[in-house]
Amino acid sequence: MLNRLKAILADFFQQADLVLLGLCCVSTLYGIALIASATHYMKPERMIRYVGVQGVAMLLGLCAYIFMSMVDVEVLVKKWKWLVVFNIVFIGLLLTPFGVSDNTGNTAWLKFPGIPFSIGPAEVVKITFTLLLAKQLEWLREEKRDLRSFRSAFTVAGHTLALMGWYVIVSGDMGNALTFFFIFLGVAFVAGFALRWFVLLFGIIGTGTVGVVVLDHLGKVPESVAYMVNRFKVLFDHSYDSRGVGWQQNRSLLALGSGGLFGQGYMNGTQTQSGFSQSLPSRWTDFIFSVCGEELGLVGCLMVILLLAAIIIRVLLVAKNSQTPFQCYVCVGVASMLIYQTVINIGMCLFVMPTIGITLPFFSYGGSSLLTLYAAMGVVSGIKKRSPTMRRYRGVLR
Repeated sequence: MLNRLKAILADFFQQADLVLLGLCCVSTLYGIALIASATHYMKPERMIRYVGVQGVAMLLGLCAYIFMSMVDVEVLVKKWKWLVVFNIVFIGLLLTPFGVSDNTGNTAWLKFPGIPFSIGPAEVVKITFTLLLAKQLEWLREEKRDLRSFRSAFTVAGHTLALMGWYVIVSGDMGNALTFFFIFLGVAFVAGFALRWFVLLFGIIGTGTVGVVVLDHLGKVPESVAYMVNRFKVLFDHSYDSRGVGWQQNRSLLALGSGGLFGQGYMNGTQTQSGFSQSLPSRWTDFIFSVCGEELGLVGCLMVILLLAAIIIRVLLVAKNSQTPFQCYVCVGVASMLIYQTVINIGMCLFVMPTIGITLPFFSYGGSSLLTLYAAMGVVSGIKKRSPTMRRYRGVLR
């Protein structure tokens, strides 16, 4: 048994993507340091708990990375029907007593006895959805279907919208639902879908948005929809409802602006270390980037952006050198997920994107999020392991 374990680890260190793993580990450790500072104002036992949970999640994530590097996802996705059932059932568990609500009222988390952190079904399903989407596109190519046709576009978009709709109905969490949409956009674009379908799609979204704004102006939209509209209104007028919808982002801007070039010093941020209720909210989750800006300044923020950019570029390089269309699509889907979460979270902190509860990959607190991120990176590592550098698939990325 011990010799078998040694052989597995030896194989892992020889063939896995250790550069990608190193970037993920450095980012996570940086994030843990920021979480420690963001929770420093609390009682010591609470701070230790947050840091401890994130540390345990990182260790479990390393195991997940190694395991997923060993798994051939092309063999796994042959059981695609089981993956479809898994996605439906796992999201459906939010309707059971295990489903718990967050501070926004969305039932987006599962809490199981004995597990120290909540599990976000969306985090796990992002991986299985990406695998299914890649398999669906590969099947369309194998069947000689025209990926530029309406039928192909409708089939893949229908799969995406069905999963998004099911998740929103069950959880009410639009922010994570949009992650599935952006994974679809990235993979569909790389697969070669006709640009006219993207124009049509964004035209429909734009028309719907204008319609909602007009109805909101007339006072004929539900309160929940009006609240979402206000989150966009405040982006164009930061003084609009500054004590309500815009409060979190105003505090975020204040924290970022006060950091300057080098920040106020680690564990010395005015808002980060304040226990006052009107200080920086959700500082160890949604607004961890603002903590970095206040205490470590522009230099610290650039380090965060560079690390995430390096991870994304590394994933795209694996996509470029992949052996099959399926492998390429999977990597592009993972990169699309990272790009969406990074842009939305940092944009949210900079007050140019609405607050929709999207965390910063590898940096924000969240055990299940971190664990599944490492699992996704393990999938990419496994694809690199099975893609000889001298046999590059050409013609997929164009």
